[in-house]
Amino acid sequence: MTQVLNIAVAGAGAFGTKHLEGLAHVPGARVMAVVDPELDKARAAAARFGVPYACPDLAEALALPGLDAAILCTPTPMHARQAIACLKAGKHVQVEIPLADRLDDARAVVDEAKRRGLVAMCGHTRRFNPSHQYVRRGIEEGRFRLQHLVAQTFFLRRSNLNALGEPRSWTDHLLWHHAAHTVDLFLYQDGGEVVQAHAVQGPMHPELGIAMDMSMQLKSSTGALCTLALSFNNDGPLGTTFRYIGDSATYVASYDDLYTGAGDKIDVSRVDVSVNGIELQDREFVAAICEQREPNASAARVLPCYEVLERLARQMGG
Repeated sequence: MTQVLNIAVAGAGAFGTKHLEGLAHVPGARVMAVVDPELDKARAAAARFGVPYACPDLAEALALPGLDAAILCTPTPMHARQAIACLKAGKHVQVEIPLADRLDDARAVVDEAKRRGLVAMCGHTRRFNPSHQYVRRGIEEGRFRLQHLVAQTFFLRRSNLNALGEPRSWTDHLLWHHAAHTVDLFLYQDGGEVVQAHAVQGPMHPELGIAMDMSMQLKSSTGALCTLALSFNNDGPLGTTFRYIGDSATYVASYDDLYTGAGDKIDVSRVDVSVNGIELQDREFVAAICEQREPNASAARVLPCYEVLERLARQMGG
């Protein structure tokens, strides 16, 4: 590998753009190619970010001389298959959340990365948001012990549109995508194992074929609880709010922002070198490759999350 890490970004949609923006601030990272089946979108993104190559097919990008790694911001059903293709091509890979929408596929990615001795990382961004890093420091320093994580993931998404309001070719999922953020965060911050897990879901959407509302309860081996409500029916602000209820404080985190339980904003500008969680995630990916170490949010480290999701899916008949 050369001193500069050459990366292909697959997917020129909302999250591909976020990674292109983040990588522009990561020392040692060079985006060599943008991949999108809609070639005009790939070319537009490449022109915007000064990327020398655009193509419609991931295999074409993986064959580029000098390419070191790929970041996959593609439809969920492609994640595991494409991650394994990257690894088999000898490339390090970061795949946007979720790692897979089946536990067996997630395990296959972990096994392939281990077999090849390559970095395989998943975009569990909550591990990197400064708001959640701030809480974690309190936990690590013994100043805060989590007792209950209460999370709400709310969207108004009654048709198959992405974050930019554009039509999707695939269907998003509350469990395998959106719940993955909270389940992994709970395991990561608490440090225990899930010993009880319960979930119920509302009616299936007649066209999308997915449940539009879900409710989940988890209990850790430490005694801590997690309560998660998810909805694609909510008419209001989009996204997830996390309320950390602990023995010494209450914190409310929303993406990169953090507040006290009383609503006072906490300054997290000095928590890390950036206040952009996606950029920090990409910095970790690049650093792990260059330092030849396992990254935070490696496929192996997030696998327990997918084991819990599989349990919940079976409860709900999925």
